[in-house]
Amino acid sequence: MTDGINNADELPATTSPTADIVTTRHGMFGNHGTGDTSGYGGLVRSVALPAPSPRPYGGWFDEAADTLAKTLEAAGTDPDAAIEYVVVDRGQLSFVIRREHIVAVAQALRDQPDLRFEMFSGVSGVHFPDDAGRELRAVYHLLSITHNRRVRLEVTAPDADPHIPSVVEVYPSADWHEREAWDFFGIIFDGHPALTRIQMPDDWPGHPQRKDYPLGGIPVEYKGASIPPPDTRRSYS
Repeated sequence: MTDGINNADELPATTSPTADIVTTRHGMFGNHGTGDTSGYGGLVRSVALPAPSPRPYGGWFDEAADTLAKTLEAAGTDPDAAIEYVVVDRGQLSFVIRREHIVAVAQALRDQPDLRFEMFSGVSGVHFPDDAGRELRAVYHLLSITHNRRVRLEVTAPDADPHIPSVVEVYPSADWHEREAWDFFGIIFDGHPALTRIQMPDDWPGHPQRKDYPLGGIPVEYKGASIPPPDTRRSYS
């Protein structure tokens, strides 16, 4: 079997030695100003992200990181400027990329024969309102069918300037995924061919998966019974 994500004995078992605490969450959803109907209103926990990982990363990760850096440099992009840091956590390799370089990094990962991450699996939006200057994140999931490997890319943007270049020109299948991240989180993917809502109605106010979006909703009828919106149900806190 080729070395890859399915070869557990060839993947590094290490995780990041420290963590980056981005916020403290109160309740199940971390919402403010509306009722938490989960029954966990008193829950308090830290939200921690993995910190940069030291070398060696282990497995095929070091070779992939070196190949990406050399490919970027050969294409005229400074790898130290493009890649903020590398994280190895739970057996997965992640590159945190500065947003202005995401297209160049995606191109290198797709086209370099020793990398060949030819399949775009999706991009997810994330919102950490207390992480000043890095409140919004776009997380890209790439798969190399050629080498049977997976990699993550992560890009941050501030709430005040929620712009990230679109990767549709590199991965056309990113089209609908970027639209969904815009719809739910308000991330603006510059250069997208038609950045419009894909789930919510065109006139929907705001972006409903952001942490600062209220939990309130509309009444729902179910088998003759009326279920009130979340913020008008019983509060357990």
